[in-house]
Amino acid sequence: MVFTRKRSNKKWIFLVFLILLVFGVFVLNTKLFEKNPPLIQTKSDIIYSNLTDPISIEISDESVLKDVKVTLFKANELNGEMLVNEHVKGNKKSVHFDLKLPKPAYKENVDSYKLVIEASDSSFWNFFLGNQALKEVKVIIDTKKPFVEILDNSYQIEQGGVGSVVFKASDENLQEVYITTDKDKIFKATPYVKEGYYAALIPWEATDEHFRAYVVAVDKAGNVNKQRIRYYFTNKKYRVSNIKVSDRFLDGKIEFLAQKYAPKDRELSRLEKFKFVNEDLRASNEVIIHDITSKVPDTMINNFKVNLFKPLKNGQKVADYADHRFYSYNNQAFSSSYHMGLDLASVKEAPIISNNDGEVVFVQENGIYGLNIIIYHGFGIYTLYGHCTNVDVNVGDRVRAGDVIGTTGTTGLALGDHVHFGVLVQGVEVRPEQWQDAKWIKENIYNVLESSKKRILSE
Repeated sequence: MVFTRKRSNKKWIFLVFLILLVFGVFVLNTKLFEKNPPLIQTKSDIIYSNLTDPISIEISDESVLKDVKVTLFKANELNGEMLVNEHVKGNKKSVHFDLKLPKPAYKENVDSYKLVIEASDSSFWNFFLGNQALKEVKVIIDTKKPFVEILDNSYQIEQGGVGSVVFKASDENLQEVYITTDKDKIFKATPYVKEGYYAALIPWEATDEHFRAYVVAVDKAGNVNKQRIRYYFTNKKYRVSNIKVSDRFLDGKIEFLAQKYAPKDRELSRLEKFKFVNEDLRASNEVIIHDITSKVPDTMINNFKVNLFKPLKNGQKVADYADHRFYSYNNQAFSSSYHMGLDLASVKEAPIISNNDGEVVFVQENGIYGLNIIIYHGFGIYTLYGHCTNVDVNVGDRVRAGDVIGTTGTTGLALGDHVHFGVLVQGVEVRPEQWQDAKWIKENIYNVLESSKKRILSE
């Protein structure tokens, strides 16, 4: 009888153990008992606020969120103001708040807030109380926009050309300064002479009829000061060419480039191959060029001087900058493009000279540009040399003024031997003739930089 009772007790003990084991496995593997607290995300643990733009708060959890609270505390206050006290409905695993902070009362001297963000979930963990999370965020109040003063700028800017500007920007919490245009293009400002001062060359694209430029300063709280640069704007009419495409050209250069670059060249007609080369291939080549030439270092400059850019000795212009070319076959127009540089020619395989010091940043076959060299000369200025037969430089080389960098040729979309010469400022092709004109450079760049430098050094 005793023996039977002992066996019965062992069965019960085993059964209870088995139940506890199964329950334990269930608890460890079911999401009902997940034990990770909610994740509270803000831009940072220290946020700058102008009290106009809302503060973004994102809360998420592996299970279902239950309650969310956000409390605002002013300095040295024990009792805060409840901004959010929400029981989350609808079995949501995440919630988002764009929180508008209250403004201090009139003459109330408050320079910061503390936000306490609390969240709990619906997990059965912690004796069915769920998981809790708490995050404290310091909010620094800054409602004053940065200071911006334009010291000097070039009087005039021409369509397809370049303008200059020097300005001062300051703020206790300054985040960024840049130049923008009415087309929302962004150009970099280079630190100039002393901390808090900046200079920039600003390009006006030849294909844009209208142009406005602004200096923009933004602080960490999102306050913005935007000052228009007062240029005198001059529109310029560039050449328009109507070009008849010959069978020889279609069966020669175009066929060669289509075979080399078109994904399915055998499925294309001759005119489709031309459109691919003139439009699609050209666009992809220019993406590479614009990406490389958009980079401007943050290094401070104290002065800037360049020699005139004349890459060919006794070179003659054989094609214009910004020439808008319309192509036709059998009197039917079917393609167009812009020619964004000067074509210069002298003798066959003439030496190409770098007129200024610089760093070689690109040496490569580049579609319609053929064997292509790009050199950076500082202050956002790049020069481009296309259709080369040979190159004498490599990426990373430092070239000196007067160095031979390669020879002219017919690589890419070129018929006669020449060099395609381009000047790019912050990724935009600009009119090379301006950079071959000493008077223009002095009046529009040197004078602005030098007069501003004197003022900066006196402050």
